[in-house]
Parts: sequence; C-alpha cells; structure tokens
Amino acid sequence: MENLLEVQGLTTHFFTAGKVIRAVDGVDLSIGRGETVGIVGETGCGKSVMALSILRLIPWPPGKIVSGSVIFEGEDLIKKTEEEMRKVRGRKISMIFQEPKTSMNPVIRIGRQMAEVIMLHQGLSKVKAIHKAVEMLEQVHIAEAGRVINRYPHEMSGGMLQRVMIAMELSCKPMLLLADEPTTALDVTLQAQILRLIKELQQKLNTAILFITHDLGIVAQICDRAIVMYAGNSVESAPVEDLFGKPLHPYTQGLLGAVPRLDEIQEELAIIPGANPDLSRRIEGCKFRPRCRSRGDRCNDLKPEWIEIEKNHYIANCTLYGVAR
Repeated sequence: MENLLEVQGLTTHFFTAGKVIRAVDGVDLSIGRGETVGIVGETGCGKSVMALSILRLIPWPPGKIVSGSVIFEGEDLIKKTEEEMRKVRGRKISMIFQEPKTSMNPVIRIGRQMAEVIMLHQGLSKVKAIHKAVEMLEQVHIAEAGRVINRYPHEMSGGMLQRVMIAMELSCKPMLLLADEPTTALDVTLQAQILRLIKELQQKLNTAILFITHDLGIVAQICDRAIVMYAGNSVESAPVEDLFGKPLHPYTQGLLGAVPRLDEIQEELAIIPGANPDLSRRIEGCKFRPRCRSRGDRCNDLKPEWIEIEKNHYIANCTLYGVAR
C-alpha cells in the first residue's frame, strides 16, 4: 500500500518557566491511502499533540516542533510556510476535535460556518456553498438539514453537533482525516452511530483516517492497524488482529491486561504499576523501564528504534526481543 503520510522522528516540546516538557519525543508512523490507523495510549502520552503537530497547529509560545519530518504526498509539511499550510488544512487534511461545542463559533449559525470552509477551499459561491452544506448534513443523516443550517451550536445536542463537525471536515473530501477522540463526550449509543458514520463516509470518499483514542475497543472495531504510544514515543505498531492476538511490548501487554473481561470473574482489575514519567526530565533508555516487570540492566541504554519482530509487527527496542544495531 502506498503511504499517504510518513512521520519520522517528530519531536514537539513545550517551553515553560524553567522546564521543557517533551510531549512528543521522536514519533514514527505511516498511513496508507484509505487506511484507518489507531493511535492508542494513556492520557498524557502525546497523542493529541502529535496530531496537532502534523497540521502545524502547535501554538508558540510555549509549543514548538523541534525536529522531525511530516511527509504528506511527498512534501514535508514542517518546511511549508503558514500560507502554504492554510491550503492543506481542511482541503487535504482535516481534523475532528474532542469537544465539538468548543470547536465551533457559538455566535455564528451552523450553515455559515460550514459555507465559509467550502467557499475557502472549493471556490464556490455563497449560495452553492450553502447547498453543499445541506447536502453534507444529509449525508451524516441529519433530518431537516435545511432548517439545521440556521441553528446556532448551542441549540444542538452533542451527538448532533459531532455529526455537523464530521460533515464540515469531510465537505472538501480530504485525503486524510485526523479524528482526535471524536466519541469521548458521547454515550455508547451515539458513539456506535458516529463510528458507523465515519466508516461509511470513509468508504465513499476513500479517506485515510488517523483515529486517536484511549479506548482499545474502538481500535479493535474500526482500525486496520494500531500504534501504541507511551510518554511521547511510539512503542509498538501492528495490524489490529496481531496487536490484540499477540501483543509484544510489555506496555501493550499491560494495557490489554487491564481491560475488564466479560467472560471471566475478576476479583481485582489488573493495573500497570507505577505512574507515567515526568516529561520535563530527560530519560535515558526505555521510558517504560520503571514500570516494566521484565526490566533489566540493558534497558537503561536502549534508544527507541524500531525492530520488526514479525511481518509488519514492530516494537521499539526491547531486550526481550533483541536490540537493534
């Protein structure tokens, strides 16, 4: 499969008073055309910052992309000017944020907000852009779309507003959609509807999706491949079936082991001992070492370099599987 996006060594730091927070510290990933890749990990591991870095939406100060490359359609987005990036955002790469109510202007009607995006990236007139907005709302199964475009964001429920956000982001038929936990604020019924909707539209438009979540169930349900992140690094990458069937990295094993099971009685839930590391401190070797039950002396010197253990199944350097040379 041809790669649409290749991220190599992406490093994003936040420079605060007397500290440097290494939120993303050398992430590698790739996405093929039409592929759905899940990014999973604990809160604070750098998933959202990584997605914002891809679109160059990190505010300075305090954040800054320190190093790395984001190759999209053969061009490095890191090297593009802000004017060039405006032509990429929304038109070629779109992003759905966690909280739809905070992602839209509360004093501007839904239709106008959607029309502005369509007019900017497709060059349509205002009338045609409104018609396009109505058409997109109908595609996300919103009834009476012609009336909905005249509402304000606060007049809609969270589920309805998330549908509007999806319609807006897909209105220009982007090649890549970054979905940053788009179902977090929804109940399980709405969550299932939104996931089905995203997959349905993806099949129609052949859009690649980078789906960011902490929910392993969502990854198993809709993703082709999954990447596990820990403390600013990617630690394992594999097809979903392989990741769930045979997790290799100790952190991935810990995450899956902590998921409650319905087919057995558990007196206590499994946990990963310890806490996430302080990202303001430079950590040598494997960052998961303090919490790993299989740690050894050699773990202190490991660098986060990929090792292919099985076909298309990679983990960061781990002494359990040998060390990259």
